[in-house]
Amino acid sequence: MKLEILYRPVGQQELDLIEELGFRAFPPRLPEQPYFYPVANREYAVKIARDWNTKDAASQFTGYVLKFEVPVEVLRRYPLRTVGASLHQAYWVPAGELEEFNRAIVGTIDVVAFYQGRAQEVAEPEEFID
Repeated sequence: MKLEILYRPVGQQELDLIEELGFRAFPPRLPEQPYFYPVANREYAVKIARDWNTKDAASQFTGYVLKFEVPVEVLRRYPLRTVGASLHQAYWVPAGELEEFNRAIVGTIDVVAFYQGRAQEVAEPEEFID
């Protein structure tokens, strides 16, 4: 089984929910969130976590980059869309299919970077580095 590495930039509240799920699944989407967007590359995830989440009160001015793996055959079901620059790629998983998507995650969801405040990186310990 071939696996694809994906990333997810999140704020503190979403990270807390993922922790409650044992770092094995993403929480259900809110009614105003029709899609779950796993990001196709780390650079884009870092940009969102560092440049957007750290300026957002709803994220508690905190950004995390999460890394996880999903079988390639599962990803074929979802469109990979580019939103902006060629680097800005994410899969569009309908909210109603997130539970099934979560079951396809192989292993755990790992925190690979942490940013806080006005886009100031505060930690990327060695254990977070690939």
